[in-house]
Amino acid sequence: MSAAQIGLDAVSVRLGAQAALMGVSLRIAAGERVALVGANGSGKSTLLRTLHGLVPPTQGQVQQAPGVRQAMLFQRPHLLRLSALNNVALGLWLDRARGLSWAAAKVLALQALERVGLLSVAQQNGRQLSGGQQQRLALARAWARQPDVLLLDEPTASLDPHAKREVEALMADFASSEERALTLVWASHNLGQVKRLATRVVYLEGGRLMADLPVADFFNPAVLPACSPAAHAFVQGELS
Repeated sequence: MSAAQIGLDAVSVRLGAQAALMGVSLRIAAGERVALVGANGSGKSTLLRTLHGLVPPTQGQVQQAPGVRQAMLFQRPHLLRLSALNNVALGLWLDRARGLSWAAAKVLALQALERVGLLSVAQQNGRQLSGGQQQRLALARAWARQPDVLLLDEPTASLDPHAKREVEALMADFASSEERALTLVWASHNLGQVKRLATRVVYLEGGRLMADLPVADFFNPAVLPACSPAAHAFVQGELS
């Protein structure tokens, strides 16, 4: 594996009285597609937020290679009461490191909307779009920031089957783009999606990392039980 882009070094996180993560160590290299799986409350969302710097570790350290840029998507996009175009352009314009004029930000925003198939709704209020369109708008907003790593928290959980396929296709496209391939780390309850998109699967239970395997091994009934009985029981329960 190449050098890690981001990672956690023996990280524990407490949220009030709750231990959300306990001694988690993880290294994620450029180009990986890492799916986080586990039951509700297992620590998936906390792990993503800790990697992104939204939740500080109680113990341990968050690792990030110099110059690595991240963007994060949530299950329900946080959109402004603005047009789809301005939802993307505003973040670009406010990025002082980019130093873009408003006109330049709008040009890049239009390119991002075209990238996700939303150019036709550029002038519509972002909050009035369908759920699938809103998630694609959030993807456009993230992609426009030119991240190296894209973190996603249950990005298709609230979408209908057609919208799920659209978002999955964009995730796969972002990860394999010859122009700028992104590293993906996402939480998912959809094991079919994990099989389709992931190169590696991390299983969490009660805030602990219980399995970290290539996707083929994670779904191999001859391998997983010996590596992690807890992860095997989870998979069997999800597939039953």
